Amino acid sequence: MSHELSPLRFERHFLAKPWGGRTLERRPGIALPPGVAVGETWEVVDRERENSRVAEGAEPGLSLRELMRSHGPAILGKAPAGKEGRFPLLVKFIDAAEALSVQVHPDEESAARLGGGAEAKTEAWYVVDAAPGGAIYAGLKPDITPERFARLARTPQVIEALWRFEVEPGDCMVVPGGTVHAIGKGVTVLEVQQNSDTTYRLSDWGRVGADKKPRQLHVEKAMNVTDFYSMGVSKYKAARIPGFSYRRKLLIKCEKFTMETIELGRQRVTEKANAARSVVHTIVAGKGKYQFGEKKKSSQPFKKGETFLIPAKIGEYDVQSQGSTEIVVSYVE
Repeated sequence: MSHELSPLRFERHFLAKPWGGRTLERRPGIALPPGVAVGETWEVVDRERENSRVAEGAEPGLSLRELMRSHGPAILGKAPAGKEGRFPLLVKFIDAAEALSVQVHPDEESAARLGGGAEAKTEAWYVVDAAPGGAIYAGLKPDITPERFARLARTPQVIEALWRFEVEPGDCMVVPGGTVHAIGKGVTVLEVQQNSDTTYRLSDWGRVGADKKPRQLHVEKAMNVTDFYSMGVSKYKAARIPGFSYRRKLLIKCEKFTMETIELGRQRVTEKANAARSVVHTIVAGKGKYQFGEKKKSSQPFKKGETFLIPAKIGEYDVQSQGSTEIVVSYVE
């Protein structure tokens, strides 16, 4: 990089969705474009048609794709890149003002079997906000056979085949590829996932898209990638990680990535970027600044709603909080 390594904040991608709303303005506090039902904001993305561009940090204006091509080892360290050398994670906020479609993503085996550009996708949700009774649906109940599921597919009753989990802020769930799922009405999540955009819908509640036509379903492909024999899905509460001078908690650790939280008061803590991996910081609450570089003379402010990619080889840096702050940390090992 032409400048010293620094935390990178990217230009945000806003995605209008028929099920979207305006909750993200309130929590975590994102300024949304006026008059748009925003369903997703893509915070870190390295896809062909959607690619993050640096808004703050070294190399402003460069895309994440360009950074990965020219400085991949400095960003990732020893962590594995994704397909075609891309950044391995996609990080987004989701506002389910209405329930999302019942859907499923492939795992590695089924993606390879299907071909045609299908990509595996394991994802995890950290609940940022939830209306009373807000729920997430994930995993098939044990009495749901492929034959019974085929009869329910395309119908609203397909939701009855899934486990229902009432959620509240701070809950976290992992949804492996092959797991049928839906985010219920009134739930806002931070989603961390493998860098994939392969989704097969089973039911979409009869909604229509921007073209006023029913949204496309992919029942046959969904049936081909659904894992009917998994052990189901669990809801996790953060568990304290010992050995830190501040509150650091493990949210989830799965085969594809790990998520933790950092909880700070008005304090400064020192982090040393692990040369084996980059980390993504999503500021769920609070504000402060990073201090980094030679003698930590450089600084970068942060506030709630923002997401930063911390390059693997940035070295030691400080996180200085100006009050009650919560940061979700995501990384691939």
